Amino acid sequence: MPDRPRPYFSTLLPALMNALLPGVCALCGGGCDGVVCAPCRAQYATPRPGRCQRCANPLPSPGGTCGTCGSCLADPPAFDATVAAVDYAIPLDGLVLQLKFSARLALAPWFAQLLRDAILERRRCTPGGLALPDLLCPVPLGERRLVERGFNQALEIARPLAASLGVALHPRLAERTTETTAQSGVTPAERARNVRGAFAVADPDLVAGRHVGLVDDVMTSGHTLGELAATFKRFGAARVTNLVFARTPPHS
Repeated sequence: MPDRPRPYFSTLLPALMNALLPGVCALCGGGCDGVVCAPCRAQYATPRPGRCQRCANPLPSPGGTCGTCGSCLADPPAFDATVAAVDYAIPLDGLVLQLKFSARLALAPWFAQLLRDAILERRRCTPGGLALPDLLCPVPLGERRLVERGFNQALEIARPLAASLGVALHPRLAERTTETTAQSGVTPAERARNVRGAFAVADPDLVAGRHVGLVDDVMTSGHTLGELAATFKRFGAARVTNLVFARTPPHS
């Protein structure tokens, strides 16, 4: 399916700024060749062991290899696995907001790089190895929000991630058929209802019997990814894996 062209002026200014300004770390402001310097990456973006292999929340006993948390055992979500690169916490949460609301698109390839590293690490720690998806699909935005923002941050991450993993990207495989309220704007109890029935699959034949990877910037309650995974499962997807840059830690 053809990729949706992005509004020209929404991406031109960020690209020019990134080209003209000297390289500085997005976290500490120090000079660096990339987006984030090596010391900041080592301090804030190291792998997080001891996570549930299904929802990526911390396990009660973090030692050892990947396991499954009690919540996922008691009430299994529609998705089969989740890989998250980092926790959605200070200071990395600020970078997510810069990408999403300030169009700092240069952050997306760095997010994808960390996510790729997390996927490869997960493959090493999983008995038998974590299978790569057959295809990647970014979580879609509604038309109104896409027009307002000018881009889909999930797609900006999915593009370089697909290239680095050698997995086919299908940008418009999933469609948001309902303009839902942003999940951050509703209470946790309302989030499942807010996204219920919100998605459709554009090409069911592409999904049947295949392993689909869903790409997003942040996973919070998991309801959006769960609803999208359930939609793919209804069309015969054999497996659905969430690939997210950041995972919001559960509230204590």
